[in-house]
Amino acid sequence: MENLRLILFSALLFIGFLMWQAWQKDYPTSEPVATSYEEGGGVSAPSADSGAAPSPPSQGDVPAAPRDTASQPGAGAPDGGGGLEEASGDVIRVETDVLRLEIDTRGGVIRTLELKEYPVSLEQPEVPVKLFQRSPSEFFVAQTGLLGEGFAPSHHDTFVASREEYVLAAGSDRLEVPLVAESAEGVRVVKTFVLERDSYVIDIAHEVQNPAGPEPWQGRMYGQFQRTPPAGGRDMFFIYTYTGAILHTAENRYEKIDFEDMASGAVSATTPGGWMAMIQHYFGSVWIPDADATNHFYTKALGGNRFAAGAVTPTLTVEPGSSGRVSMELYAGPKAQDRLAAAAEELDLIVDYGFLFIIAQPLYWALDFIHDYVGNWGWSIVLITLLIKLAFFKLSATSYRSMARLRKLQPKMMALKERYGDDKTKLNQAMMDLYKTEKVNPLGGCLPILVQIPVFIALYWVLIETVELRQADFILWINDLSVYDPYFVLPLIMGATMFIQQKLNPAPMDPLQQKIMMFLPVVFTVFFLFFPAGLVLYWVVNNTLSIAQQWVITRKIEKDAG
Repeated sequence: MENLRLILFSALLFIGFLMWQAWQKDYPTSEPVATSYEEGGGVSAPSADSGAAPSPPSQGDVPAAPRDTASQPGAGAPDGGGGLEEASGDVIRVETDVLRLEIDTRGGVIRTLELKEYPVSLEQPEVPVKLFQRSPSEFFVAQTGLLGEGFAPSHHDTFVASREEYVLAAGSDRLEVPLVAESAEGVRVVKTFVLERDSYVIDIAHEVQNPAGPEPWQGRMYGQFQRTPPAGGRDMFFIYTYTGAILHTAENRYEKIDFEDMASGAVSATTPGGWMAMIQHYFGSVWIPDADATNHFYTKALGGNRFAAGAVTPTLTVEPGSSGRVSMELYAGPKAQDRLAAAAEELDLIVDYGFLFIIAQPLYWALDFIHDYVGNWGWSIVLITLLIKLAFFKLSATSYRSMARLRKLQPKMMALKERYGDDKTKLNQAMMDLYKTEKVNPLGGCLPILVQIPVFIALYWVLIETVELRQADFILWINDLSVYDPYFVLPLIMGATMFIQQKLNPAPMDPLQQKIMMFLPVVFTVFFLFFPAGLVLYWVVNNTLSIAQQWVITRKIEKDAG
C-alpha cells in the first residue's frame, strides 16, 4: 500500500512539474536584473568615478558607449541616433550552403536570416526556418554599428555596396560582403560580413581608415539584437521552453534575462570575455566579442514592445594617417552542441537542460554516441532507455521484490481490515506487526523509485531540447520525434503498459485509492497525447522493460512461496 501511495505521489509530482513549467511561462517570478561589473571582473555598484560605470542610456535604439579611460566623456549615440522607425535602404541578398540572409544598406542590418537546412515543418520542406525577420508581430533583427563622437556610422546610417547579391561559389569556402560609408572629412568605414561554408558564424568587422589630420579617431563597435517577445503560447501541450536573452560571463555563468526583466530594469555589465545570446526552442543567436578583451553587455526596453540585448567592444583608437579594425562574431543557427562548442567557450550552455544539467548532459552524450552507430534517433532512444534500465536494474529489483511480497500479503492484510473495521489505530498496529513477522519493509520500494525520478526529468529535457531530434524519422508513421504521434498510438500503448503495471502491483485496500489508481493510466494517456513522440517512446520502452522485470520477480517469489 505504501508503494502504491508512492507511485501515486510520483505521478502527481510529475504532473505538478509540468504544471509548474506552464505557470512559469505565464507568471514568471524572476526578479528584475540590474548588474554592474568592474573592468577587472568583480561585482560593484556603479559610482560616479568608476571606470566601468556605463553612461546614461542614449535615446532611441542605439546603445550608449560605456566610459573607460580611453573614451571621451559623454560618448554615446551619434546625432540622429533615432528611434524605432523602419526606413530602409537597398537590400543585399547573401547566400551560403546553410544560410540565406538579407542585409539592409541602411545600417548594415541583417533584416532576415533563413536556415536552409531546417524547414519549418515536414509538410513545408521548401520553407526554411526564418530566424531573423521584420514582421510586425515577429520582429527580430541583428544590428551593428560604431559609437563615437566623430564619424561613427550606426545601424541608422547608410552604407554603399558594390553588388546586390553575393552567393558562395562552388569550391569556395569563404564569402565576403563589404559595405562602405565615408564622411566629408575623409574618414572611411568598411563594414565587412564574412561567412564560411558549413558555418552559422558570421564575422562582422569594421575597418576604420583615418586620413592624415590632427586628431585620432576613437570609437567602439556594438552588436545588438532587437526583437519583440514571441507571439503565441507554449511550444507544445504543457511544455515550456525558454525564449529570451542569456548573459554569460566568467563571474555569472548563464544568466537568464527574460522580456519581463528587460522591461523592469536594464542590465549593464562590463567584464572580460563573455557573450550575449537570444535563444528560443531549438535555435539561438549569439553576439561573441573578443574573448581576450573587456567587453560591455547590456539590455534595454525600447518601447513599442521591442527590446534590445547586445555587446560593446573596448575602444578602438586609430591614429591620423592609419587604419584600425574592430570585429565581433554572430552565431545564428541551431542549438547543435558541437557547433556551439566550436563557436565560443561554454556556448553549448544555451541548450537549456534546466537545473538537472549535470545529469542531462551525460545522457545527451550517450544518446549522441549511440546514434553515431545506429543512425536512427528513435532506436537510439530505445537503446539508451535499455541502458538506463540496466543501470538501475538492482534498485528496480529491490522495489519489485518489495511490491511482490506485499502482494503476497494481500489476503492477510484484507483479513486484518475486516477484523478491525474502521479502527485505524488497531489496524495500523496489526499491519506493522504483520510486516515485522513476515520481514517485509513497506517502504522498501520507495528509494529506487525516488532515485530514478531526477534521471527521468533530465532525459525529458534532453528529448525536448535536442535539435537533432527535430523532424527526426523513426519507423512507420512516426516521421518526427519532436512532435506528437499523429495517430496517438504510442500514448495509448503507454496507457496500456501503465494499466498492466498496476495489475502486477498490490492493490490498495482503500476503495477510493483503488479508483484513483485505476484512473491514473487514463490521466497520463490524456497528458501524453500531445507530448513529443520521442518522450512517449522512452516511457513505453521503460514501462515494457519494467513489466518484464517485475513479472519475472513476482513469479519467482510466488513460486518460492508456493
